[in-house]
Amino acid sequence: MTDEELVIQAQRELFHTTVAYEELMRRYQRTLFNVCARYLGNERDADDVCQEVMLKVLHGLKQFEGKAKFKTWLYSITYNECITQYRKEKRKRRLYDALSLDGQEEAHEPEQPAMDSKGLDHWLVHVNQVDREILVLRFVAELEFQEIADIMRMGLSATKMRYKRALEKLRKHVSNPF
Repeated sequence: MTDEELVIQAQRELFHTTVAYEELMRRYQRTLFNVCARYLGNERDADDVCQEVMLKVLHGLKQFEGKAKFKTWLYSITYNECITQYRKEKRKRRLYDALSLDGQEEAHEPEQPAMDSKGLDHWLVHVNQVDREILVLRFVAELEFQEIADIMRMGLSATKMRYKRALEKLRKHVSNPF
């Protein structure tokens, strides 16, 4: 079944049964986790955000109108949840700093990289947050530029330009890592 057919089935059967919903989530679970892990930099937060996204999809699926593809809608929710989590962590770190607590251990747990040190994560540190999100949505979630533009509420040409510039910046670091 296609995503669209599963969405229609899930809308009919929720909340009595969740078979179609579960199949939709099963299709996107691994990629969803990988996107979150790269946005947030650690698997613990990524797992929490994935759970939150799945709950939001479960409760919002009845209202999903199908104006965009299900995949675009799902990654839009994911993007917003990742941004929310990122901001929470940032505020928490600032609070630890302001209170002069030794929050380094709690706020900066040893993170498990989602890939080896030569992988995508190694290079994403060289671009800003917005460009990193565009690259993750393009390479990890495998979304089209229009879908990325819709998710990030940017124009299509701006999205393509930021993508191009981010790739150029990464190429410079690959060819001259120091």
